[in-house]
Amino acid sequence: MNPILKEMLDQYHVQGINDRKNAAKEIIQEVVLSGLSRAGFFKSAAFYGGTALRIFYNLDRFSEDLDFSLTVPDPTFELASFFPILEKEVASYGLNVKISERVKTKKSAIQSAFLKGNTKEHLLLFYSADPALNSIHGDETIKIKFEVDTNPPEGATFEHRYRLLPSPYEITLYDMPSLFAGKAHAVICRTWKNRIKGRDLYDYVFYLSRNASLNINHLRARLVESNAWDAMVPFSLEDAKQLLCDRFDRIDYSQAKEDVRPFIKDPSSLDIWSSDFFKQITEQLR
Repeated sequence: MNPILKEMLDQYHVQGINDRKNAAKEIIQEVVLSGLSRAGFFKSAAFYGGTALRIFYNLDRFSEDLDFSLTVPDPTFELASFFPILEKEVASYGLNVKISERVKTKKSAIQSAFLKGNTKEHLLLFYSADPALNSIHGDETIKIKFEVDTNPPEGATFEHRYRLLPSPYEITLYDMPSLFAGKAHAVICRTWKNRIKGRDLYDYVFYLSRNASLNINHLRARLVESNAWDAMVPFSLEDAKQLLCDRFDRIDYSQAKEDVRPFIKDPSSLDIWSSDFFKQITEQLR
């Protein structure tokens, strides 16, 4: 194994096969971020979402996807132009993956791609002596989706952060209030197969536990874009709280808990979830 990958792997305390898979995916995610940085991607784009929160703010759950947006709208942006340098960067660590652009079925400002590799091959690279790997099907695939919004809502603010592994790199990142605005929007508006993602609720609790403030202007822009708020109507923190509380009254919490359970270490932390719990903690929103 590449010694840098081993150094990164040594930071994990894995307990089972699922932990091993998640550790491998996270290391590959960071190799992708380093490669994108080297390719100049963050001169025009910023990192946000659950994985950004985990890597840079120590969110205690695994996050699957890499989400980006341009800092300024650009209809000529081409995500695929970064693939050659990114593929070279990933291959330099001995990782055997393929990157392909997602074919759009309808017009969208979101450009997506998938990074795919064989799960068993990569886990054998990371954990060569682990007999538990025999249980993995030979056709199982590691798949990491990354996408970029080329026409993002206005109002986000950014910061520059640095990481040392797999090699020192710089990244443009949504700041905490803007990240929180994106998550509040997801709680209010996002559905997955007509259900809420429990991961969004878990992250919402994380933000409040860190006393994060909310970028209200960015949240408003996201809500307007989703047709969840009238662009001609003023928007306040109290309006945000009301939209959130209305949403909390409509959630199937049993389903939400099942969604997030595979991604966290302590499922008992979900026992308290209820409409009353989420509405009461929302009073802390600032």
